Amino acid sequence: MESQVPAEPRAPAEPHSSVRSHDGATPVGPGTESAPAPVESGPGLPDTLAGSLATPIEAPEPAVETPGRLEIAGEWRRVSPRAITIELVGDAIGTVVVVAIAVVVWLLIDHPWPLIAGGAIVLATVITAAFVPRRIRSIGYLLREDDLLFRRGIMWQRFVAVPYGRMQLVDINRGPLARAFGLAELKFVTASPAAGITIPGLPLEEAEGLRDHLVSVAESRRTGL
Repeated sequence: MESQVPAEPRAPAEPHSSVRSHDGATPVGPGTESAPAPVESGPGLPDTLAGSLATPIEAPEPAVETPGRLEIAGEWRRVSPRAITIELVGDAIGTVVVVAIAVVVWLLIDHPWPLIAGGAIVLATVITAAFVPRRIRSIGYLLREDDLLFRRGIMWQRFVAVPYGRMQLVDINRGPLARAFGLAELKFVTASPAAGITIPGLPLEEAEGLRDHLVSVAESRRTGL
């Protein structure tokens, strides 16, 4: 005869207590973790600082002004861009001559020093050629009321003012490469050797016109007209 074990009475289930936060958030019950309350930004506090108050803000460094090139107001006239080609072609011809001489000397004495010296000269020429475009673009002249102002140079700038009344000779020179590219250089001779300047890379028509203009102005200044 089987004996029946009476079932134990079940304990009544406790009702879940539904707790709501004062701002109407999700109910919190057993096994439910409470979410952290959001950080409210106070008056005058930027929104970007509401979530990360521990991150400091560094002030930007003030800009440092660097001195620039000396500039003189006026209508500056630059030389022709073809002067860059003339300079580079001249450097290339000189490099070929140096390499040829180094090879000939090396074959005669059978010593590597001529090749080393020639290689150093070629390297220096290549480095110098990289600055030729900027150096040519820095050359210019300005016709003012009483003188002609000439400038050149990148790192070391040079400004020379030649008064019209002190000009004794205005000469035009043209080498083989300058003739091939239709350019010329204008040379000014004054009483002071330090004031003599040469403007390279001028188109032939501009050089001739500038020469005639300067001669006319110089004659009028010397005669007091």
